[in-house]
Amino acid sequence: MNRRDLLRRSAGLGLAAGFSTVAGRVWAAPKADARLLVVFLRGAYDAANVVIPTGSEFYYRVRPTLAVARQDALPLDGDWGLHPALRDTIMPLYAKGQAAFVPFAGTDDLTRSHFETQDTIELGQNVGGSRDYNSGFMARLARELTRVRPIAFTEQLPLTFRGQDSVPNMAINGLSKPGIDDRQARLIAAMYRGTPLEGAVTEGFRVRDEVYQTISAHADQADRGATSPKGFEGSARRIGRLMRETFNLGFVDVGGWDTHANQGGAKGYLADRLGELGRGIAGFAEEIGPAWSDTVVVVPAEFGRTFRENGSRGTDHGHGSVYWVLGGGVQGGRLVGPQVRADEAHLFQNRDWPVLTDYRSLLAGLVGRLYGLDANALRRVFPGNEPANLSLI
Repeated sequence: MNRRDLLRRSAGLGLAAGFSTVAGRVWAAPKADARLLVVFLRGAYDAANVVIPTGSEFYYRVRPTLAVARQDALPLDGDWGLHPALRDTIMPLYAKGQAAFVPFAGTDDLTRSHFETQDTIELGQNVGGSRDYNSGFMARLARELTRVRPIAFTEQLPLTFRGQDSVPNMAINGLSKPGIDDRQARLIAAMYRGTPLEGAVTEGFRVRDEVYQTISAHADQADRGATSPKGFEGSARRIGRLMRETFNLGFVDVGGWDTHANQGGAKGYLADRLGELGRGIAGFAEEIGPAWSDTVVVVPAEFGRTFRENGSRGTDHGHGSVYWVLGGGVQGGRLVGPQVRADEAHLFQNRDWPVLTDYRSLLAGLVGRLYGLDANALRRVFPGNEPANLSLI
């Protein structure tokens, strides 16, 4: 087998991205066992049908086919309810004070373009300035931490982890036995011996084998031959296992939220996607075990959706959204941050949720508390931004 064939097979297995990773350092922060997972909902979910303004007559008037009835919504407080698809997964965490929702959250990017705004979120840079596409906010965060073990549970390295240090990425759903055996791995390593990439190649194979062994060690433990969990639920349990045992800074993205038509209300397409997401997060929390007490999960999306339903019984690209913050140490059981009434007078450009909590301020305040980072470190992670103290942890 020649070098080109070996490298082609390596790339097909996602090894190319896994060839390098951030070197371990010693924590500067006081909580060395803290873990952070970002679950990015690509496609922009309809937040108004997840954290539902049940106290708003306007909501029920402008959503004749999509609105979730008050009697179906799970009460959060006097004015808000949660989608019933999350009854058995997220609602119990909320009831235990381990889940909080931040309504009217987002970015000041007004393009309403999926790709543009996803880039904005992942980069964490000032909107309107020149963009550095090799400086994502999670990469900058990783540089401020020490003894950090970051990973992206994705097929391609996401923008948020691009930076000065390389970070491994590996698609976690449907992971199979590595297609390159030990002999071939030694051949590839020998090709790079004595080159600047020698350490990165060696580390890439080590990360690949570590991930596979961690997952396969548990693969046969399903009760009584039951089929393995599918979709995000199955992936999230694997992620929980890996973050419990190996990694402490992770990113995963979940698609399928662009609901322009036939979105559904208490039941239907969006409800089904929410059920999968809720089961995934609940499975992650269960799998990570006692480490859940020092774990924070943040669930953002690039933007929200129009408050009024459209002519196709769906919703279009909007602005403000609702972010989720979950974890054993989260001060949850509440809606957090500035709020306004869900009425026509408070819509942004007469169509969308406004943004009252900037996502960078939210995340800066969160990681500052989680890792004990000082103001200078937070400015390096989110330049030109001031953290918001929402007392989430």
